[in-house]
Amino acid sequence: MEDLIGQLGGSPMLDSSTTKLGACPHDCPDTCAMIYTTEEGKLTSVKGNAEHPMTRGSLCVKVKDFEKHHYNPDRLMFPMKRVGPKGEGKFERISWEEALDTIHARFSETIATHGPEAILPYSYLGNEGLVQGLTVGDAFFNKLGATVAEKTFCGSGSSTAWLLTNGPTNGTDPLSFTHSKYIVIWGCNSISTNIHHWHIVKDAQRRGAKVVVIDPYRSRTAKEADWHIQPKPGTDGALAMAMIHVIINGNLTDMDYVSRHTVGFDQLKERAQAFTPEYAATLCGVPAEDIRMLAHEYATTKNAALRPGVAVERSAGGSQALRAIFSLPALTGSWKDAGGGIYAMPMWEFPVHWDRVCRPDLIPEGTRTVNVLKLGAALTGESDLKPGIHALMVYNCNPVSQSADTDKIVKGLEREDLFTVVSEHFMTDTARYADILLPATMAAEHDDLMFSWGHFFFTLNEKAIEAPGETVSNAQLFRMLAKRFGFDEPQFSMDEKELMEWYVDWSSPKMAGCDMDYFRRHGFWRLAVGDPSTRTPHAEGDFPTPSGKVEFYSQSAVDNGNFVAPPFRQMYEKMQGGEALDPLPGYVAPNEARETNPAAAARFPLNIVSPKSHAFLNSQYANEGRKIAVQGEQAILINPADAGARGVGDGAIVRVFNDRGQFHGAAKVTEDVPPGVVVASLGYWRTLNRGGAVNIISSSTYGGMGHSPTFSDNLVEVGLAV
Repeated sequence: MEDLIGQLGGSPMLDSSTTKLGACPHDCPDTCAMIYTTEEGKLTSVKGNAEHPMTRGSLCVKVKDFEKHHYNPDRLMFPMKRVGPKGEGKFERISWEEALDTIHARFSETIATHGPEAILPYSYLGNEGLVQGLTVGDAFFNKLGATVAEKTFCGSGSSTAWLLTNGPTNGTDPLSFTHSKYIVIWGCNSISTNIHHWHIVKDAQRRGAKVVVIDPYRSRTAKEADWHIQPKPGTDGALAMAMIHVIINGNLTDMDYVSRHTVGFDQLKERAQAFTPEYAATLCGVPAEDIRMLAHEYATTKNAALRPGVAVERSAGGSQALRAIFSLPALTGSWKDAGGGIYAMPMWEFPVHWDRVCRPDLIPEGTRTVNVLKLGAALTGESDLKPGIHALMVYNCNPVSQSADTDKIVKGLEREDLFTVVSEHFMTDTARYADILLPATMAAEHDDLMFSWGHFFFTLNEKAIEAPGETVSNAQLFRMLAKRFGFDEPQFSMDEKELMEWYVDWSSPKMAGCDMDYFRRHGFWRLAVGDPSTRTPHAEGDFPTPSGKVEFYSQSAVDNGNFVAPPFRQMYEKMQGGEALDPLPGYVAPNEARETNPAAAARFPLNIVSPKSHAFLNSQYANEGRKIAVQGEQAILINPADAGARGVGDGAIVRVFNDRGQFHGAAKVTEDVPPGVVVASLGYWRTLNRGGAVNIISSSTYGGMGHSPTFSDNLVEVGLAV
């Protein structure tokens, strides 16, 4: 094994006692800078890097004891093959040579029998690094000719809405919120999912800023706000359009900014006329007087900032709601103020050669695309794919927990004719169905470079300890596979450090003065995008849209249709286009609601919201006792009125169900959720949780733009478990 890895770029032994610069690898906007401390080759502590201006030396509850995660006794250490029924989790150890030979033989057999598109790679942001993350296997599978996996678990609807309105540019620096006087956090539980920005918001609040949180339930963050506004799930668009109505009809617009830096104002004004606060109140449940007050306070307070979360997109109308939200700063002119505007996924600024990472040039002409949200349909034959999927490789992802309609995925994974490879840290819900199971390294055991979707810092992650057992990094795994298949592109022989150098556009002005030596000395680099205390990127417009302005009316929505909008969209150029989109923001009702689906609502009368957990990162850490102790067992938050009508007492074990399946949890009877709504946080493993996990009931129906998910657009019923 050592000889095999050494031939393919393995690292020499590290010093016996040292510190290394680290970066949190997780799918989180904070992307914390860390310090690894080792003694005699063992990772002894992981601390936050106090020099980092955004994360400031603190770590969240998920990774504050990150070293213990590396030494979890349940870690997978060696390649294994299945020896029992699929799903039973019985495996025996094999060599890497046997594992690679088996994968090569079975993939080759699949290609010979069905064609390369019968192979589906499946990955997401289990690791967020440039080298080890979301796109690490794309070049290999594109060269192989496999089906292209369209990865739209999160952010694709938000990104599409942002591009249609403002173009591929960044908004407000999260550090600038220290200067904000009015802060609206919309669909984001910052305390659990963006804690380092929350510290900045609290600083502003202590200096007099008003903090408004818009969320269907009283989250941890909502409880610390000055004002909590509770729209019904999936109705954010009605609230946002009513704000636009009040701002325009109340003469609260900055008409100078609107006239110079926007297009489509008259059309937007006409669209908004129907959305009186009284009408919007009937849709979203927020009192009309509260809508008026929110719009007036936001429009008349200087340095007013918006922080919309990705959660807003997770319904049929979420992306349209975001288009309306993204229009607000241009209406009021808050783009002119430091600490004004919108903080929305500042990933657009990172100078990365995504074409080198993804290698779309290697995709054979005509190769099909299958969306990751449709895995169940693809594996069960429901999608009627020709050829069907006969080989699957899963890495950086746990779809049996995290995807939608997961009972259907399990049914597909049970197929004996499906050859499945999983690369993992633990025996996850998905790993139990693997034919070949491969052991992956954790962050302190490999090199990587992190971009961020939450701030303007590149962050270096240095290998601090040797990989345990026979674990290998993701990049190493695909080097080994590429060699087995005889691929000779230079990319397939580059080690991690060489890939970092090759992926980053060092010639960009945003990297001026930075090189890898700088990273090795400091650990992070702030992109040259301006001083956050004075930064106003759109005070004078400068929007990279076709018009050069904010596009309330987007001709691109009509011309280009429902395109997918991540920065690595080169992967999906061959599936661009589709049905035309509404050129204006507006309100689209949820798919599953009393108003739009009365038959389903008669059987399943409760809307369910499934937010991210506090102590888990998606499904990571949900198998570790110390994190479960913080998070608690799966709880079902339910209003006293709904609980009483069903004979459910606090702490009772209940089942939550619809036509797609069911899961169990302990009822938490609370006024934190309004009548008609239940809340169950996601991330729990179905094999470790009482009676399954929340995404069993989630629909795989797309949202309104970018093939976004609809995880919070589902109807259920709740009853006592038998």
